[in-house]
Amino acid sequence: MGDSECETGGGAEGSTGIKERDMSNITGITRGGTPYEPTFVTALNAANCIGCGRCYKVCPRKVFELVERGEDDENYDEDEDNSMVMTLADMLDCIGCGSCSRVCPKQCHTHSPLAVGV
Repeated sequence: MGDSECETGGGAEGSTGIKERDMSNITGITRGGTPYEPTFVTALNAANCIGCGRCYKVCPRKVFELVERGEDDENYDEDEDNSMVMTLADMLDCIGCGSCSRVCPKQCHTHSPLAVGV
């Protein structure tokens, strides 16, 4: 047994039939009984973002917002009619599904586990 695991129920496995894990981060259990640690969006690399809106469209919680690039942005193109970039509107609403990362062609999103109680 590793340092980060302990058994429950007086040395036996818990009622789920799996060992308890270190719960320093939010952890769930899949329907199959496998522990799952979701990661939540913590940052978005606007320099890499092409403003395609894919993450905005798949996000079930409206975590993202598509905004116009400012003239001070190094990727701003004044010849382009619609120079857009994605921003984080409310990252605290992220549920950790990871849909945004799966659809992003530029891998702009940074995800991290969330500590319990945060």
